[in-house]
Amino acid sequence: MANKPRFLDLVRECIRVKHYSIRTEEAYVGWIKKFIFFHNKRHPAEMGKLEMEQFLTHLAVDKNVAASTQNQALAALLFMYKEVLQVEPPWVENVTRAKKPVRLPVVLTKSEVKHLFEYIPLAYQLHVKLLYGCGLRLMELVRLRVQDINFGYSTITVRSGKGDKDRRVMLPASTFTLLKDQINETQRIHTMDLENGYGEVHLPNALSRKYPNANKTFAWQFVFPSRSIVTDPRSGIKRRHHMHEQSIQRTIKQAAAKARINKKVTPHTLRHSFATHLLESGYDIRTIQELLGHKNVETTMIYTHVLNQGGRGVISPLEDL
Repeated sequence: MANKPRFLDLVRECIRVKHYSIRTEEAYVGWIKKFIFFHNKRHPAEMGKLEMEQFLTHLAVDKNVAASTQNQALAALLFMYKEVLQVEPPWVENVTRAKKPVRLPVVLTKSEVKHLFEYIPLAYQLHVKLLYGCGLRLMELVRLRVQDINFGYSTITVRSGKGDKDRRVMLPASTFTLLKDQINETQRIHTMDLENGYGEVHLPNALSRKYPNANKTFAWQFVFPSRSIVTDPRSGIKRRHHMHEQSIQRTIKQAAAKARINKKVTPHTLRHSFATHLLESGYDIRTIQELLGHKNVETTMIYTHVLNQGGRGVISPLEDL
Protein backbone atom coordinates (compact mmCIF):
# COMPACT_ATOMS: atom_id res chain seq x y z
CA MET A 1 0.00 0.00 0.00
CA ALA A 2 1.41 3.37 -1.05
CA ASN A 3 2.21 5.88 1.67
CA LYS A 4 -0.35 8.65 2.11
CA PRO A 5 1.08 11.91 0.67
CA ARG A 6 2.04 14.58 3.17
CA PHE A 7 -0.36 17.50 3.48
CA LEU A 8 2.13 20.08 2.18
CA ASP A 9 2.79 17.88 -0.85
CA LEU A 10 -0.95 17.97 -1.57
CA VAL A 11 -0.79 21.76 -1.33
CA ARG A 12 2.04 21.87 -3.87
CA GLU A 13 0.14 19.54 -6.21
CA CYS A 14 -2.98 21.73 -6.11
CA ILE A 15 -0.92 24.86 -6.75
CA ARG A 16 0.75 23.29 -9.79
CA VAL A 17 -2.60 22.09 -11.18
CA LYS A 18 -3.70 25.73 -11.05
CA HIS A 19 -0.49 26.75 -12.89
CA TYR A 20 0.55 29.16 -10.15
CA SER A 21 4.13 30.42 -10.27
CA ILE A 22 6.97 28.91 -8.26
CA ARG A 23 7.02 32.10 -6.18
CA THR A 24 3.36 31.73 -5.25
CA GLU A 25 3.98 28.08 -4.43
CA GLU A 26 6.85 28.93 -2.10
CA ALA A 27 4.86 31.71 -0.40
CA TYR A 28 1.64 29.69 0.07
CA VAL A 29 3.43 26.58 1.33
CA GLY A 30 5.44 28.74 3.71
CA TRP A 31 2.37 30.42 5.21
CA ILE A 32 0.44 27.16 5.56
CA LYS A 33 3.41 25.54 7.29
CA LYS A 34 3.68 28.49 9.70
CA PHE A 35 -0.09 28.28 10.39
CA ILE A 36 0.17 24.58 11.24
CA PHE A 37 3.21 25.07 13.49
CA PHE A 38 1.60 28.07 15.21
CA HIS A 39 -1.22 25.76 16.31
CA ASN A 40 1.13 23.02 17.51
CA LYS A 41 0.96 20.94 14.32
CA ARG A 42 -2.80 20.45 14.37
CA HIS A 43 -4.27 19.38 11.03
CA PRO A 44 -5.96 22.28 9.20
CA ALA A 45 -9.13 20.19 8.78
CA GLU A 46 -9.55 20.40 12.56
CA MET A 47 -9.28 24.20 12.59
CA GLY A 48 -11.44 27.05 11.35
CA LYS A 49 -12.12 30.77 11.48
CA LEU A 50 -11.01 31.23 15.09
CA GLU A 51 -7.61 29.63 14.47
CA MET A 52 -7.14 31.63 11.27
CA GLU A 53 -7.89 34.92 12.99
CA GLN A 54 -5.60 34.02 15.91
CA PHE A 55 -2.77 33.40 13.44
CA LEU A 56 -3.43 36.60 11.48
CA THR A 57 -3.59 38.62 14.70
CA HIS A 58 -0.27 37.08 15.74
CA LEU A 59 1.26 38.25 12.45
CA ALA A 60 -0.02 41.80 12.89
CA VAL A 61 0.59 42.24 16.63
CA ASP A 62 3.60 40.06 17.42
CA LYS A 63 5.38 40.06 14.04
CA ASN A 64 4.30 43.58 13.02
CA VAL A 65 3.91 42.56 9.36
CA ALA A 66 2.48 44.89 6.73
CA ALA A 67 -1.18 44.64 5.71
CA SER A 68 -0.16 43.26 2.31
CA THR A 69 1.85 40.48 3.98
CA GLN A 70 -1.05 39.62 6.28
CA ASN A 71 -3.41 39.47 3.30
CA GLN A 72 -1.01 37.16 1.46
CA ALA A 73 -1.06 34.81 4.44
CA LEU A 74 -4.86 34.94 4.42
CA ALA A 75 -4.94 34.17 0.68
CA ALA A 76 -2.75 31.11 1.28
CA LEU A 77 -5.04 29.81 4.02
CA LEU A 78 -8.19 30.40 1.97
CA PHE A 79 -6.57 28.53 -0.92
CA MET A 80 -5.80 25.67 1.44
CA TYR A 81 -9.43 25.34 2.55
CA LYS A 82 -11.05 25.84 -0.85
CA GLU A 83 -8.66 23.98 -3.15
CA VAL A 84 -6.80 21.46 -0.97
CA LEU A 85 -9.36 20.50 1.68
CA GLN A 86 -12.20 21.34 -0.74
CA VAL A 87 -14.39 22.79 1.96
CA GLU A 88 -15.95 26.22 1.87
CA PRO A 89 -17.77 26.84 5.14
CA PRO A 90 -19.76 30.11 5.35
CA TRP A 91 -17.10 31.77 7.51
CA VAL A 92 -14.44 31.58 4.78
CA GLU A 93 -15.57 34.73 2.98
CA ASN A 94 -16.22 36.59 6.24
CA VAL A 95 -12.67 36.50 7.56
CA THR A 96 -11.53 40.08 8.20
CA ARG A 97 -8.90 41.30 5.76
CA ALA A 98 -6.30 43.84 6.80
CA LYS A 99 -6.91 47.28 5.33
CA LYS A 100 -3.98 48.36 3.19
CA PRO A 101 -2.92 51.97 3.82
CA VAL A 102 -3.14 54.32 0.85
CA ARG A 103 0.35 55.53 -0.02
CA LEU A 104 1.42 57.92 -2.74
CA PRO A 105 4.10 56.33 -4.94
CA VAL A 106 7.66 57.63 -4.97
CA VAL A 107 8.26 59.35 -8.31
CA LEU A 108 11.44 60.74 -9.85
CA THR A 109 11.48 63.90 -11.92
CA LYS A 110 12.68 63.61 -15.51
CA SER A 111 15.98 65.23 -14.57
CA GLU A 112 16.42 62.74 -11.71
CA VAL A 113 15.80 59.82 -14.09
CA LYS A 114 18.38 61.22 -16.49
CA HIS A 115 20.83 61.70 -13.62
CA LEU A 116 20.20 58.15 -12.39
CA PHE A 117 21.06 56.73 -15.82
CA GLU A 118 24.49 58.38 -15.58
CA TYR A 119 25.35 56.04 -12.70
CA ILE A 120 23.89 52.84 -14.13
CA PRO A 121 26.68 50.50 -15.35
CA LEU A 122 26.69 49.81 -19.09
CA ALA A 123 25.79 46.15 -18.45
CA TYR A 124 22.47 47.25 -16.93
CA GLN A 125 21.62 50.27 -19.07
CA LEU A 126 19.18 48.28 -21.24
CA HIS A 127 17.36 46.77 -18.25
CA VAL A 128 16.81 50.13 -16.58
CA LYS A 129 15.83 51.88 -19.81
CA LEU A 130 13.16 49.25 -20.48
CA LEU A 131 11.83 49.50 -16.92
CA TYR A 132 11.37 53.25 -17.30
CA GLY A 133 10.74 53.51 -21.04
CA CYS A 134 8.06 50.79 -21.12
CA GLY A 135 6.63 50.96 -17.60
CA LEU A 136 7.44 47.31 -16.96
CA ARG A 137 7.31 45.54 -13.63
CA LEU A 138 10.65 43.98 -12.69
CA MET A 139 9.48 40.37 -13.15
CA GLU A 140 7.85 41.27 -16.47
CA LEU A 141 11.26 42.49 -17.65
CA VAL A 142 13.28 39.43 -16.67
CA ARG A 143 10.62 37.07 -18.06
CA LEU A 144 10.63 38.60 -21.55
CA ARG A 145 11.10 36.05 -24.34
CA VAL A 146 12.74 36.73 -27.71
CA GLN A 147 9.41 36.35 -29.51
CA ASP A 148 7.87 39.09 -27.33
CA ILE A 149 10.01 41.75 -29.01
CA ASN A 150 8.64 43.30 -32.21
CA PHE A 151 11.05 45.79 -33.76
CA GLY A 152 8.83 46.29 -36.83
CA TYR A 153 5.94 47.67 -34.79
CA SER A 154 8.13 49.01 -31.97
CA THR A 155 6.24 47.02 -29.34
CA ILE A 156 6.84 44.57 -26.53
CA THR A 157 4.19 42.00 -25.68
CA VAL A 158 4.02 41.39 -21.94
CA ARG A 159 2.79 37.83 -21.40
CA SER A 160 0.93 36.72 -18.27
CA GLY A 161 1.41 39.97 -16.40
CA LYS A 162 -0.24 40.65 -13.06
CA GLY A 163 -3.66 39.01 -13.08
CA ASP A 164 -2.42 36.64 -15.82
CA LYS A 165 -3.16 39.26 -18.50
CA ASP A 166 -1.28 40.01 -21.73
CA ARG A 167 -0.71 43.55 -22.93
CA ARG A 168 1.40 45.49 -25.42
CA VAL A 169 3.65 48.43 -24.60
CA MET A 170 5.77 50.73 -26.71
CA LEU A 171 9.39 49.84 -27.45
CA PRO A 172 11.49 53.03 -27.45
CA ALA A 173 13.57 53.38 -30.60
CA SER A 174 16.52 54.51 -28.48
CA THR A 175 16.78 50.98 -27.07
CA PHE A 176 16.90 49.19 -30.44
CA THR A 177 20.69 48.92 -30.73
CA LEU A 178 21.20 47.71 -27.15
CA LEU A 179 18.30 45.29 -27.42
CA LYS A 180 19.48 43.81 -30.73
CA ASP A 181 22.96 43.34 -29.24
CA GLN A 182 21.40 41.59 -26.25
CA ILE A 183 19.35 39.27 -28.44
CA ASN A 184 22.48 38.41 -30.46
CA GLU A 185 24.25 37.55 -27.19
CA THR A 186 21.26 35.43 -26.12
CA GLN A 187 21.45 33.54 -29.41
CA ARG A 188 25.17 32.91 -28.91
CA ILE A 189 24.51 31.48 -25.44
CA HIS A 190 21.61 29.37 -26.73
CA THR A 191 23.72 27.92 -29.56
CA MET A 192 26.46 27.05 -27.06
CA ASP A 193 23.91 25.38 -24.76
CA LEU A 194 22.53 23.26 -27.62
CA GLU A 195 26.04 22.13 -28.51
CA ASN A 196 26.56 21.08 -24.90
CA GLY A 197 23.34 19.07 -24.75
CA TYR A 198 21.18 21.71 -23.08
CA GLY A 199 19.24 24.62 -24.64
CA GLU A 200 15.86 23.76 -23.13
CA VAL A 201 13.87 26.54 -21.46
CA HIS A 202 10.84 26.43 -19.16
CA LEU A 203 7.53 26.88 -21.00
CA PRO A 204 4.40 28.22 -19.29
CA ASN A 205 1.47 25.95 -18.40
CA ALA A 206 1.21 22.78 -20.54
CA LEU A 207 2.88 24.14 -23.69
CA SER A 208 5.82 21.77 -23.30
CA ARG A 209 3.44 18.82 -23.78
CA LYS A 210 1.49 20.47 -26.60
CA TYR A 211 4.65 21.55 -28.44
CA PRO A 212 7.37 19.10 -27.30
CA ASN A 213 10.17 20.71 -29.32
CA ALA A 214 9.30 24.36 -28.65
CA ASN A 215 11.36 24.54 -25.47
CA LYS A 216 14.59 24.38 -27.47
CA THR A 217 13.65 26.97 -30.10
CA PHE A 218 15.30 30.37 -29.98
CA ALA A 219 11.98 32.25 -30.03
CA TRP A 220 11.10 30.92 -26.56
CA GLN A 221 14.45 31.79 -24.94
CA PHE A 222 14.56 34.49 -22.29
CA VAL A 223 15.94 37.80 -23.56
CA PHE A 224 17.96 38.10 -20.35
CA PRO A 225 19.22 34.57 -19.60
CA SER A 226 20.85 33.48 -16.38
CA ARG A 227 24.64 33.23 -16.29
CA SER A 228 24.49 29.56 -15.36
CA ILE A 229 22.48 26.41 -15.95
CA VAL A 230 20.57 25.29 -12.86
CA THR A 231 18.26 22.45 -11.83
CA ASP A 232 14.57 23.29 -12.03
CA PRO A 233 13.13 22.75 -8.51
CA ARG A 234 9.87 21.35 -9.89
CA SER A 235 10.93 19.14 -12.80
CA GLY A 236 14.53 18.39 -11.81
CA ILE A 237 15.63 19.28 -15.36
CA LYS A 238 18.89 21.18 -15.82
CA ARG A 239 18.37 24.28 -17.94
CA ARG A 240 19.07 28.00 -18.22
CA HIS A 241 16.45 30.23 -16.60
CA HIS A 242 16.10 34.01 -16.80
CA MET A 243 18.48 36.27 -14.91
CA HIS A 244 17.85 36.89 -11.21
CA GLU A 245 16.03 40.13 -10.49
CA GLN A 246 18.10 40.96 -7.40
CA SER A 247 21.07 42.10 -9.46
CA ILE A 248 18.90 44.79 -11.09
CA GLN A 249 17.45 45.86 -7.74
CA ARG A 250 20.94 46.17 -6.28
CA THR A 251 22.25 48.11 -9.28
CA ILE A 252 19.44 50.69 -9.13
CA LYS A 253 19.84 51.16 -5.38
CA GLN A 254 23.58 51.71 -5.71
CA ALA A 255 23.15 54.11 -8.64
CA ALA A 256 20.59 56.18 -6.71
CA ALA A 257 23.01 56.46 -3.79
CA LYS A 258 25.88 57.56 -6.06
CA ALA A 259 23.58 60.07 -7.78
CA ARG A 260 22.59 61.39 -4.34
CA ILE A 261 18.90 61.04 -5.05
CA ASN A 262 17.36 61.30 -1.61
CA LYS A 263 14.37 59.11 -2.32
CA LYS A 264 13.75 55.40 -1.98
CA VAL A 265 14.51 54.33 -5.55
CA THR A 266 13.55 50.81 -6.67
CA PRO A 267 12.75 49.27 -10.07
CA HIS A 268 9.07 49.98 -9.36
CA THR A 269 9.89 53.67 -8.84
CA LEU A 270 10.78 53.81 -12.54
CA ARG A 271 7.35 52.37 -13.41
CA HIS A 272 5.68 55.03 -11.23
CA SER A 273 7.79 57.69 -12.93
CA PHE A 274 6.87 56.36 -16.39
CA ALA A 275 3.15 56.75 -15.63
CA THR A 276 3.50 60.17 -14.01
CA HIS A 277 5.60 61.56 -16.87
CA LEU A 278 3.07 60.32 -19.44
CA LEU A 279 0.34 62.08 -17.49
CA GLU A 280 2.47 65.25 -17.42
CA SER A 281 2.82 64.99 -21.21
CA GLY A 282 -0.95 65.05 -21.62
CA TYR A 283 -1.76 61.40 -22.28
CA ASP A 284 -5.19 60.34 -21.06
CA ILE A 285 -5.63 58.16 -18.00
CA ARG A 286 -7.22 55.27 -19.94
CA THR A 287 -4.21 54.97 -22.24
CA ILE A 288 -1.87 54.92 -19.26
CA GLN A 289 -4.10 52.34 -17.56
CA GLU A 290 -3.74 50.01 -20.57
CA LEU A 291 0.03 50.48 -20.77
CA LEU A 292 0.41 49.68 -17.06
CA GLY A 293 -1.99 46.73 -17.21
CA HIS A 294 -4.15 47.98 -14.35
CA LYS A 295 -7.48 46.20 -13.95
CA ASN A 296 -9.24 49.29 -12.60
CA VAL A 297 -8.71 52.91 -13.62
CA GLU A 298 -8.92 53.85 -9.93
CA THR A 299 -5.47 52.26 -9.49
CA THR A 300 -4.06 54.48 -12.24
CA MET A 301 -5.72 57.59 -10.81
CA ILE A 302 -3.16 57.63 -7.97
CA TYR A 303 -0.77 59.37 -10.38
CA THR A 304 -3.10 62.38 -10.69
CA HIS A 305 -2.57 62.93 -6.97
CA VAL A 306 1.19 62.80 -7.44
CA LEU A 307 0.85 65.75 -9.83
CA ASN A 308 -1.62 67.49 -7.48
CA GLN A 309 -4.18 67.32 -10.25
CA GLY A 310 -6.49 65.68 -7.77
CA GLY A 311 -6.50 69.03 -5.93
CA ARG A 312 -6.64 70.93 -9.22
CA GLY A 313 -3.25 72.52 -8.61
CA VAL A 314 -4.36 74.44 -5.52
CA ILE A 315 -2.05 77.36 -4.69
CA SER A 316 -1.17 77.82 -1.03
CA PRO A 317 -2.57 81.01 0.60
CA LEU A 318 0.99 81.69 1.75
CA GLU A 319 1.79 82.79 -1.79
CA ASP A 320 -0.76 85.65 -1.50
CA LEU A 321 0.87 87.26 1.53
